[in-house]
Amino acid sequence: MRKRQIAKAKQAYSMLDEMMASPTEPLAAEKRQYQLLRMYEGLRALEIAPEPSTEDWRVVSDAVNLMETFILEMKICEDTSGLLMDAISAMAKAGQRNLAGGAIRLDGPGIQAVRAVLRDYAELIEVLPARTMVRCHRLTEKRILNILQGKLRPHDVEITRL
Repeated sequence: MRKRQIAKAKQAYSMLDEMMASPTEPLAAEKRQYQLLRMYEGLRALEIAPEPSTEDWRVVSDAVNLMETFILEMKICEDTSGLLMDAISAMAKAGQRNLAGGAIRLDGPGIQAVRAVLRDYAELIEVLPARTMVRCHRLTEKRILNILQGKLRPHDVEITRL
């Protein structure tokens, strides 16, 4: 992405969306189901599809990135399994494999780590208030834009542009 494209990237949620979201009720059931369906379809494709797409990789990466925000930035929960960084690394390796001409695949330990992190995300999305979810999306988008602009934090992994 060019700097101009990065600066103009549209965020999914605005501050107004965050303020208008329920501070007590979870996201609407259809939004939760849609997110979880896409996430699990993407994971399944990365595991077994003949040719997983970059979109499959992106939706799974989005969920892993959201969990990173919940754990490291918002401190909503803890990484008790210790698999968050493994999942982040697995997604980065899968992206790098694709850039090198291979299929976007997760290795065995990567599959385990990503599955565990996505399972945790699925549990959170069912119980956290919509406002918290929207805030997480906004913070994650901001962090990704900062990374794309070269503003890395110590634990950030190299972004692969697929």
